[in-house]
Amino acid sequence: MHRGLALAAAFLVGASGAACAQGYDQRGTPGEFDFYVLALSWSPTYCNGDGAQREANGQCRPGRGLGFVVHGLWPQYTRGYPSNCSSVERSPTRQAMETAGEVYPSEGLARHEWRRHGTCSGLDPAAYFRAARTAREAVTIPDAFQKPSADTRAAPIEIARQFVMANKGLRPDMMSVACVRGRLQEVRICLSKDLRGFTPCPEVARQNCRAGEVAIDAAR
Repeated sequence: MHRGLALAAAFLVGASGAACAQGYDQRGTPGEFDFYVLALSWSPTYCNGDGAQREANGQCRPGRGLGFVVHGLWPQYTRGYPSNCSSVERSPTRQAMETAGEVYPSEGLARHEWRRHGTCSGLDPAAYFRAARTAREAVTIPDAFQKPSADTRAAPIEIARQFVMANKGLRPDMMSVACVRGRLQEVRICLSKDLRGFTPCPEVARQNCRAGEVAIDAAR
């Protein structure tokens, strides 16, 4: 079978099940999880919606030209995911936040992600943000999504195909493409707990966007 057709078939199989945002949320024990999800948010969609006022002087400031940005690094179970795992939260130090600034588009997002997801990693804040940096460095953004200068449209299956082609070892059953209101929202990629490679994640893969095509707003 031609590789493109094989990828399409695998992606559509993954899209066949019911899905909710990221499985089901549950309080967990720090460090006890199965794999990570690296969530890469398409910044133009966020900035044309909820982020327009919230991040007017930060992530969404005119001229930043952001495309895919790190939304988060999420500890995940085979079914469901943990969140807010520590009742005694360690606030990130200034040094930890400097590391976060290399990865996250805003300090507010980095602090939120530490509270909700980082506390489940079993790592301290600085190590968690370093892990997020390692995860981001492990993923190659396809050329078409580096900084598109014009609005366009594409099928979710095509977006996934481009990520698969750009990343050795990545398969459609190791990721999902999320959409919101007919627009590209995120690409979520599953990585092993040690961050040494991609890993299958059927529950995440079933959450693929089912739209025929999605709008991909240009970076501005």
